[in-house]
Amino acid sequence: MGDFWTRMEGRGPAEVVVDGVEVRAGSRVRLRPRGTADVLDLVLTGREGVVEAVEQDEEGAFHFAVTVDDDPGRDLGEARLPGHRFFYAADEIEPLGERAFRVLVAGIGNVFLGDDGFGVEVARHLSAAPRTPGVDVVDFGIRGMDLVYALQRDYDAVILVDASPRGEPPGTLTVLDPTEPAEHAGPGQREASGAPAGGGQPLETHGMDPVKVLRLAAELGPVPRLIRIVCCEPESAAEALYELSAPVQAAVPEAASLVNALVMEMIAESAGRGCRDRAHG
Repeated sequence: MGDFWTRMEGRGPAEVVVDGVEVRAGSRVRLRPRGTADVLDLVLTGREGVVEAVEQDEEGAFHFAVTVDDDPGRDLGEARLPGHRFFYAADEIEPLGERAFRVLVAGIGNVFLGDDGFGVEVARHLSAAPRTPGVDVVDFGIRGMDLVYALQRDYDAVILVDASPRGEPPGTLTVLDPTEPAEHAGPGQREASGAPAGGGQPLETHGMDPVKVLRLAAELGPVPRLIRIVCCEPESAAEALYELSAPVQAAVPEAASLVNALVMEMIAESAGRGCRDRAHG
């Protein structure tokens, strides 16, 4: 019995070859269920999605946990909740090529504390737009541990969106890179912060401090290689103030555009690095 539970708690293989293509967490696939009696098989046939995990059962068979692109509750599947995470055998998925570059955009903040809800509002704004494949926009609010666990899900990059007082005019946007030493930059420009492993000044905005979350996630396992924090200067973070101030509300669309630009920049950087790696291989 002990051997059984030891095997069950072990992770599946990092990758499995399907139709000559390596499939792993982050791989894009098209669903081809064998069955036709189950309504889910009928609805999901031909849908595209992303492999979240590769599992192996007691008999050695491989099972691919897949979240579907157009599922509005896709983030629930990524949180391993039932109903939004579907398992398929190797002959029920069609690999769609190279592994997708995966980005997590995390809205952070307390909507009951005025401008502290900035990150949540930006996440809502982004979620209302058509979804970019490989990019997950999630409103984490003050759920710090949920974000810690999400950072363990094979993302290549993460963009945290938060309100942070930095002594600038209200509504000023700043991009922080927590992997570089702290340096001063002008309003709206990129600025470095403290690295997740230590050093620099942490962001003390509320109970869910992005840098502290990154540090904890790094202690539990690997975190995304590319990390950016999009901060907005708040005007107020008063208790029981349930809306953003005018300058911070006005910064929401600009912040959403900035996040989209960062996503494109990260994808381009990754593509360029991949080309260089192949050239040197």
